[in-house]
Amino acid sequence: MLAMTSPIYQTEQIREFERLAAERYSLGDERLMQKAGKAALDFMLRRWGQAETIVVFCGGGHNGGDGYVLAALAKERGLKVKVHHVGDLANMKPLTKRMHDAAKNAGVSIVAFEEKSEIHADLIVDALCGIGVNTVLRDDMVQAIRCIQRSQTPIFSLDIPSGIDADTGNVLGVAVHANATLTFIGYKLGLLTGSGAAYTGELAMHDLQLPAELHTYVAPIAEKDHFSLFSHYLKPRARDWHKGLSGHVLVVGGGEGFAGAARLAAEAALRVGAGRVTLAVWPGNADLMNVHYPELMCQGVATPDALKLLLERVDVVVLGPGLTQTDWGQALWQAVIETELPLVLDADGLNLLVGTSLNKENWVMTPHPGEAARLLGVSVPDVQSDRLSSAKALANQFGGVAVLKGAGTVVVAPNSLPMICDKGNPGMATAGMGDVLSGVIGGLMAQSIPLSEAAKLGVLVHAMAGDLAAKEGERGMIASDLLPYLRRLMNHSSGAA
Repeated sequence: MLAMTSPIYQTEQIREFERLAAERYSLGDERLMQKAGKAALDFMLRRWGQAETIVVFCGGGHNGGDGYVLAALAKERGLKVKVHHVGDLANMKPLTKRMHDAAKNAGVSIVAFEEKSEIHADLIVDALCGIGVNTVLRDDMVQAIRCIQRSQTPIFSLDIPSGIDADTGNVLGVAVHANATLTFIGYKLGLLTGSGAAYTGELAMHDLQLPAELHTYVAPIAEKDHFSLFSHYLKPRARDWHKGLSGHVLVVGGGEGFAGAARLAAEAALRVGAGRVTLAVWPGNADLMNVHYPELMCQGVATPDALKLLLERVDVVVLGPGLTQTDWGQALWQAVIETELPLVLDADGLNLLVGTSLNKENWVMTPHPGEAARLLGVSVPDVQSDRLSSAKALANQFGGVAVLKGAGTVVVAPNSLPMICDKGNPGMATAGMGDVLSGVIGGLMAQSIPLSEAAKLGVLVHAMAGDLAAKEGERGMIASDLLPYLRRLMNHSSGAA
């Protein structure tokens, strides 16, 4: 597999692609619409090859035009096709009206949508509204989407599930829950992060065979990195390798009553290849920490002075899992912050950062939306309404690398495009998963992988391990279930674990 990234765009960039395609290559809207409809039909036939009866919901914009093209082509293939048009035909875009008329002339049954409509089909195609919609939907669109969802029929969305903001992933009041989405020209940010990730279903992209040269004129706003991009960090080690070459991680946390968080981070650091891992924990927890994993070196640390002795021996610090905000936790936090060691900040390592003016280039912050909201002084809905901007704000305010966790984790690092992770699953929404991630990133940093690369690779490895663990079921999955898969992935540089 070739190392690669997949660029991600917002609506503004997609519109620029379309403008340039028309201007430089005579690929106007009609040709692109024909290409989109054909690409959608091909995908549909591969994905739902047994479907015989198709119902297409078309709006009056160009997304609806794509739907009419698909409907006409499906009719030519001998499928039973019916279109429900939503909105006044008189208000259709002229090009969409031409595609409507062509579909009708091809024998497609086209009727006006009514709220009482019942759907009887093998597949619904959603072509109601595309990437240009970013405000709350009209009532007739809302009713159509509710009708689609009531049907319990598989749903195929063209370009984007109707009702999802292509730039943010926000739901515009109500949205289609697609089983699969075929997006055109390039990946849209709203399909990969925020609520959009939950509505998209299986995601595929077709570039409509636009000339590759166009990509030199249109800059993406983020990228979807592939595991193979990092394979040079995962080459087999030389026969004379020793643990000192793999780095020493110190996990500072494990306060009274919170021993498990620090141990999860420490185990994860070992499983991704760190040479040594030391735990600095509340003295009462020290004897408990290596009962299951004797490979962990555990130190009960009561004072900052005792911690400083450990800090002199390590390469990277993971600060925060189970740290607590007690006087003890605050004192250890301050001792670590005063060093120049590379850091991973998680949990209370982040909570104790709130309200400070600290800005460092040698740390990776891994907040979930609640922690990000506290750091930025905003609400959780504010963070989630524009996750990319929120991650950028964190990196700008505090420096270093910001990893905003959640569906479609966002990684913002200096001198590189933000990364959106399209891996992971709902089974990972459980206690301890963030502790594992912080340990993964710290363990990679200890192996001399640059901060930004360690954060991106760590997010991918963590999410992919979660997907492998979820093959046995998402519900009931726990953080430690990821540990054996971390080891497997770190020894398969292609990611085919």
